[in-house]
Amino acid sequence: MIDVLLDIYDLKDEKRTGWELRRVDDPESVAGHSWGVSFLALNFMPENLDSEKVLKLCIVHDMAEAEVGDIAHRAVDANEEISSDEKQELEKRAIERYSGSLESDPDKLWKEYDSKRSEEAIFVKDMDLIDMCLQALKYENKHRYDPDEVNENFQEYEHMDEFFATTEPRLKTEKANEIFQSIKSRYESVKESGSS
Repeated sequence: MIDVLLDIYDLKDEKRTGWELRRVDDPESVAGHSWGVSFLALNFMPENLDSEKVLKLCIVHDMAEAEVGDIAHRAVDANEEISSDEKQELEKRAIERYSGSLESDPDKLWKEYDSKRSEEAIFVKDMDLIDMCLQALKYENKHRYDPDEVNENFQEYEHMDEFFATTEPRLKTEKANEIFQSIKSRYESVKESGSS
């Protein structure tokens, strides 16, 4: 069990791939992202949802990335490192391996999150996407990358635009769409002014 725990703790050091591709200075880790998703979920959780389940889903939603790595979802399919189906299969196997060694059973929670078969899972996925946009705004606001640098990974989009382009069509809840519009509006303002 200790070996599996040490493997999962790699999430504290696993940098988020999208930020690395964008060449953000000192990008957040997957574990940092999971904390952000948990915080947003706690703050915006509708009263009708099971709060314990929501927070558990937040914690396990990217757990497989300790083994698989963080594989970025790209706006242009040709830029995907591997297909969504391949990524899903790799993550499923990692979670199954972890479940056999832990006292808790993250497999059931991860499958619920992955399939988006509950209101809680849908809400957590929306908070996952909102966290990414909030982080993009933070990086834009703090000038944590060079928007003028030639970057072969971001030829179709300027600044942090791709992160917003991949998010908007995937949001499912009214609250997430409302938060997204506020973040995007602030992002556009910061981008246009070129300063915080």
